[in-house]
Amino acid sequence: MSLSPKSFAFELSRGVATITLDRPKRLNSLTFEVYQELGDTFAALDDVAEARAIVITGRGRGFCSGGDQDDIIAELFSRDMAGLLEFTRTTGRLIENICKVRRPVIAAVNGVAVGAGAVIAAACDLRVAAVSARFGYVFSKVGLCGADMGAAYLLPRIVGRGRAAELLYFGNLIGAEEAHRIGLVNRLADDGEAAVAIAQEWARELARGPAFAHSMTKQMLEDESNLSLSEAIEAEAQAQAICMQHADFRTAHDAFKIKEEPKFAGSEICDEVDS
Repeated sequence: MSLSPKSFAFELSRGVATITLDRPKRLNSLTFEVYQELGDTFAALDDVAEARAIVITGRGRGFCSGGDQDDIIAELFSRDMAGLLEFTRTTGRLIENICKVRRPVIAAVNGVAVGAGAVIAAACDLRVAAVSARFGYVFSKVGLCGADMGAAYLLPRIVGRGRAAELLYFGNLIGAEEAHRIGLVNRLADDGEAAVAIAQEWARELARGPAFAHSMTKQMLEDESNLSLSEAIEAEAQAQAICMQHADFRTAHDAFKIKEEPKFAGSEICDEVDS
């Protein structure tokens, strides 16, 4: 697909792909179209070498308030089981593609992140949140299973099983400070544009780094939870040996010897002046 989605804003600049959900009057709630295009975009970014890191955020007061009540929720009541399963698999595909893309993904949570929005944030590798942001896995509040879109897979790995169970059973909103305290958020930011600014700064730093090694790190983080310790050590031994054969390893060593910052393969695009 061409990276020119119609249902949200997209920018690729200096190694960083920025996705901005763009329905501010609806707190960036998701429509069928947004779900599909987001899933397609994350899949396509795996083949875009210029995209070395990814930021996802929302315009206005919200990060993402979940599925739109009019566009999605009301329509679901008319579907049979096959139609409902088609929808839930589409939503899960988006989360799977965020986790699969071989790039670091950073969520800049500038406001409310509930339902699907909270799961999207959890699927990202790193989360920066404005101090007024709120998170809620609110599925149980509307009579649905708390385990939706991979939430029961993702949350225990971030905050532990006990905290995850509390979030998924009760579906209560928690503030950014509590989310930070339990490890759901990596960094707090002032309200306004600070969360996006920090996420962009992190993304640019990652984009200047060793893209091949970062992709391997993400792969190991995804794979090793299902391995025994001995299997994980062997997987990392093989991954590191592969990285040692990559030119970036020699580049870093040579730069260290002459006391300069390494210029990793492909990172020159990060220093280009935007046209």
